[in-house]
Amino acid sequence: MRNARRLSAALLPAALVLTAACGGPDTADGAGAGDSGGAFPVTVDDARGEVTIDEAPQRIVSLSPSTTEMLFAIGAGDQVAAADEYSDYPEEAPTTDLSGFTPSVEAISEEDPDLVILAGSAEDAAEQLDKLGIPVLVLDAATTLDDTYDQIRLLGEVTGEAESADAEADRVESEITGIVDETKEKLGDTDLSYYHEVDDTMYSATSDTFIGQIYNEFGLTNIADEADDAASSGGYPQLSPEFIVEADPDLIFLAYGGADAVEDVAERPAFDKVSAVQDDDIVQLDEDISSRWGPRVVDLAQEVSDAVLAASGEER
Repeated sequence: MRNARRLSAALLPAALVLTAACGGPDTADGAGAGDSGGAFPVTVDDARGEVTIDEAPQRIVSLSPSTTEMLFAIGAGDQVAAADEYSDYPEEAPTTDLSGFTPSVEAISEEDPDLVILAGSAEDAAEQLDKLGIPVLVLDAATTLDDTYDQIRLLGEVTGEAESADAEADRVESEITGIVDETKEKLGDTDLSYYHEVDDTMYSATSDTFIGQIYNEFGLTNIADEADDAASSGGYPQLSPEFIVEADPDLIFLAYGGADAVEDVAERPAFDKVSAVQDDDIVQLDEDISSRWGPRVVDLAQEVSDAVLAASGEER
């Protein structure tokens, strides 16, 4: 279990030098398991194991857009002192040039944080921050809708907003369930297939990914699941044009921007034979919403529902 006690801002520069030169002091002492539900100290499980937060944080650095959206949704936005370069929602999020992909420990520490939230790919930075005594949470990307609900509640516990986080997680789950149930009631059993295009080089996503689970809720068949490298690609195989044309999806979802993206797909060689192209069922999703697992996953579910009902000839 990690229990990081914060160093004073005055000591941070010296500690950074020590860390770079000789590995620095290890302040993880395993003390202080606490209660959950908004009381402090509080102990939660992150991607690296148990971590105890001694006090309600007042200066959070969030280096994940999904996390930033969750923090504001649960009422902890005032505690967010800085966010990464891609945390552009909500509008009041304090976006900076901090990188969530290659976090700079020195730049983060200059924000004088009392809690840093990192993506699972940034464990090296987490270890450096541990040595500085800066509390850190490392959260992996959600792979299921349940992961989203769990992360919302976890952030509520560590920020002192447990009650509102529970309410927000319940709201998101309830609204998604409602959208799916209403869609299925109108649609009945469906044999519609789809192709989700991550970018214009035809990387896709299988049903084992977070985005794949959203489609699966509606009973859609994912053509990417049949790709030769579906299992070895980590859930994101690159499909060939021939594979897509042969699979003949009923719907194509584009998860990237570009004013001409839909037209460009329709004009690819042989794509005029694809049902989704013939029936004008190419859907350009909001590129941010479709790549984040925060509260706006409700909006994504609604977009998919609208597209499915339109493709099936049902009213939205």
